[in-house]
Amino acid sequence: MLNLRTCAAKLRPLTASQTVKTISQHRPAAPRTFQQIRCYSAPVAAEPFLSGTSSNYVEEMYYAWLENPKSVHKVRNGASAGGLARCWLPGPARGSPGPLPQAALAGVQAAWWGCQAGGFVSPLVQEGSLSCWKAEERDQRVPGSPVPYDATCACLCRGVRRSYSPGCCLMALLLPLGQMAYCQHIGVEFMFINDLEQCQWIRQKFETPGIMQFTNEEKRTLLARLVRSTRFEEFLHRKWSSEKRFGLEGCEVLIPALKTIIDKSSEKGVDYVIMGMPHRGRLNVLANVIRKELEQIFCQFDSKLEAADEGSGDVKYHLGMYHRRINRVTDRNITLSLVANPSHLEAADPVVQGKTKAEQFYCGDTEGKKVMSILLHGDAAFAGQGIVYETFHLSDLPSYTTHGTVHVVVNNQIGFTTDPRMARSSPYPTDVARVVNAPIFHVNADDPEAVVYVCNVAAEWRSTFHKDVVVDLVCYRRNGHNEMDEPMFTQPLMYKQIRKQKPVLQKYAELLISQGVVNQLEYEEEIAKYDKICEEAHARSKDEKILHIKHWLDSPWPGFFTLDGQPRSMTCPSTGLNEEDLTHIGQVASSVPVEDFTIHGGLSRILKTRGEMVKNRTVDWALAEYMAFGSLLKEGIHIRLSGQDVERGTFSHRHHVLHDQNVDKRTCIPMNHLWPNQAPYTVCNSSLSEYGVLGFELGFAMASPNALVLWEAQFGDFHNTAQCIIDQFICPGQAKWVRQNGIVLLLPHGMEGMGPEHSSARPERFLQMCNDDPDVFPKLDDFDVRQLYDCNWIVVNCSTPANFFHVLRRQILLPFRKPLIIFTPKSLLRHPEARSSFDDMLPGTHFLRVIPDSGPAAQSPERVKRVLFCTGKVYYDLTRERKARQMEADVAVTRVEQLSPFPFDLLQLEAQKYPAAELVWCQEEHKNQGYYDYVKPRLRTTINRAKPVWYAGREPAAAPATGNKKTHLTELQRLLDTAFNLDAFKDLA
Repeated sequence: MLNLRTCAAKLRPLTASQTVKTISQHRPAAPRTFQQIRCYSAPVAAEPFLSGTSSNYVEEMYYAWLENPKSVHKVRNGASAGGLARCWLPGPARGSPGPLPQAALAGVQAAWWGCQAGGFVSPLVQEGSLSCWKAEERDQRVPGSPVPYDATCACLCRGVRRSYSPGCCLMALLLPLGQMAYCQHIGVEFMFINDLEQCQWIRQKFETPGIMQFTNEEKRTLLARLVRSTRFEEFLHRKWSSEKRFGLEGCEVLIPALKTIIDKSSEKGVDYVIMGMPHRGRLNVLANVIRKELEQIFCQFDSKLEAADEGSGDVKYHLGMYHRRINRVTDRNITLSLVANPSHLEAADPVVQGKTKAEQFYCGDTEGKKVMSILLHGDAAFAGQGIVYETFHLSDLPSYTTHGTVHVVVNNQIGFTTDPRMARSSPYPTDVARVVNAPIFHVNADDPEAVVYVCNVAAEWRSTFHKDVVVDLVCYRRNGHNEMDEPMFTQPLMYKQIRKQKPVLQKYAELLISQGVVNQLEYEEEIAKYDKICEEAHARSKDEKILHIKHWLDSPWPGFFTLDGQPRSMTCPSTGLNEEDLTHIGQVASSVPVEDFTIHGGLSRILKTRGEMVKNRTVDWALAEYMAFGSLLKEGIHIRLSGQDVERGTFSHRHHVLHDQNVDKRTCIPMNHLWPNQAPYTVCNSSLSEYGVLGFELGFAMASPNALVLWEAQFGDFHNTAQCIIDQFICPGQAKWVRQNGIVLLLPHGMEGMGPEHSSARPERFLQMCNDDPDVFPKLDDFDVRQLYDCNWIVVNCSTPANFFHVLRRQILLPFRKPLIIFTPKSLLRHPEARSSFDDMLPGTHFLRVIPDSGPAAQSPERVKRVLFCTGKVYYDLTRERKARQMEADVAVTRVEQLSPFPFDLLQLEAQKYPAAELVWCQEEHKNQGYYDYVKPRLRTTINRAKPVWYAGREPAAAPATGNKKTHLTELQRLLDTAFNLDAFKDLA
């Protein structure tokens, strides 16, 4: 590692006011105490104090004094450069000017850099830190290293005193400046940023003397916001002292902080802010930032409130909100959306980013100047949850960037009961933000003006550089994890200190009264005015008798539903296309619609094969997908497909992005060359993330119903690392938050002998979470569409390209939106029998929930001895084996293409068609996996439990598949033997 001397010699330009010589010539190596300080690669300009290079500043003042003592201004404590020099000179020569000791410069320089890099914040509690770090551990840390929240300007003094003579008067000049910039209530981490312009911008904001000034009007506004934040919490405590509310006590300054970010962003042109946050402080944010009606919040505490019919609902501190209002500070319209979220802290992060990206996309905001996101975090979750890291790494990717997010960490220095020593290995909870060069502003939450200043800077940073920024509100939690919790059980010393703390409102009010900004009467009137607002809202809330979850909707779709939130119809038109459109899309899909574009020779053969299929009026899987997408683009439906390697396709089947073999980065997307005024097609390879990217695409799909948003897993079983998004948002989202979503999950699935990690998309998990009743035969009008409307999601496993084509188009043509889970194939992508004719895709055709047998068995159903019900790829194994055994007339094979909602009506007809046949469910998955446990009780319901439903498939197993090819083939043959042995179940009957 470079030491400071080497680093300075390589990176620093010459000083401006002295004889030209390099800094390496006149400054010795850094003292040993500071050798552990990291050297950064960013060059640092040799400016005065604003550059953060204290040695140059002192040297320039000193040499200027040598030339003209009157030219040097006095600093805050009255010391001048001349006085400084005399203090340093020893013995008889003290009164004569001499060279400034270079060791002192190096020491102070090192200490200064350490403070810049460390992000110090002065103690939150002066008489004892709330931090759980031991005092002796803090004292032993290298000066300038980032210690948690309780370093003071003593770091500067201590660094010099340890290495140099006592009575160091260099601090007489530096301390007032350094203390102001880095050793008070604001700590800044930015020295890791490898961009000179950005570093200098931050220095200007924090090192300029006197820059943090507020007018009396701004102070009064800040006080009023603190009154609202504090009195809201106190009102809830008075009215519902025994209810959980996850209040803000200890960080009441969050409300003015958020409002400051929004005000400054609005001033810079932002008119839509999308927010995500955990439970702590959510009710206060809803009330005082989003401006949700107080009576709507208060009525949530009424245990007699009857639930409406929309769904199961959720607890009040998980709900979202959407509101458009006038920003009183800027007098501009602003839309605020707070995304609903589960208790899974940080899971909402990528969802917010996806929704923000979508809103930017639909309004043409390519630089994030109109739409932005704010994410709130807890300190323990910010450090502990991996999704934070995944989301940060999306922040600068072309298809995922939202052009900067303001992150606000409510850092109460404790998780539920776990203190930082057990919660993280990094010094700060915010260190994860360093991976994307996001500046981190630590600020003492008991200094409201410091908080507001930092938030202004954060909003300006986002507006200027369109990059992420973190505001770390170093605070405390006055109560336990919730209001019923006793924190003294686990943090007794910390909470003894907390009990002594005055609320921030009281502190700030006393300060402003002492300054004459407000008087006691004005302060009390402000409190009384807001208390009256709360009381009146509470009285109105008693008139609310019914909980309408739609009042908490965070993503309304104007015009898509009727005024009362119902679909405009309960029918779905044909999903077929005319032959001219099919042919046109096929021709574009098999060509390169850009001149002088050289593609790979192997790709030329693939496109030629596609062209031949079009001539023969057939499609394979990839071409069917192409036609579904292309037809929707013509109808103005934006399509977004993302995931790992989706541009080419994991199995090299898609090739939606062509790469010029001779010109770097030159690409062509033929899908965007289909029609004159088509909707755009976005196809983007994602980072190697499932949790983050699936959450992002879910958020994108929330923004508009008129888009087909698809996420494809590289292999279907990889969805399990995104299980939180599936379990908490996709499966129950409509029931909890009345939030319909049409996202599509493409999950490659099939037993191909490739081992346990590339076989099963775990269909049993999706089916287990379906909300249909296995024991009740639905009695519905418009059976197929009504069933879709009542379900929580749709699960399909298509066996033909045409059915895949139809289900994708149906997803948009339905008058409502439901998540769609598609188990896509691997071997069927190129299976010669997995082809469909144009005839199956023409007008009048539609998605087939069940595909009956159409061979000899269907011609003489009374002779059929067994019906094999199956889904997906195994159908081709069964028909091949049936043909080899010459059993086409004895065994019928029926494909269940839509598993959920279960096609009771069609399978009842199938069972009735074969009165003498055994009913067998056949699957390639193991018995305790796959579809069997879901299908069996429902099949039994369709036949009024008149017959057993037998099983043909693999035995139960812990792993989803074997890793041995021979074992795989043996298991497959055993499955087929059972399926076609007509005596297999005779002894079990």
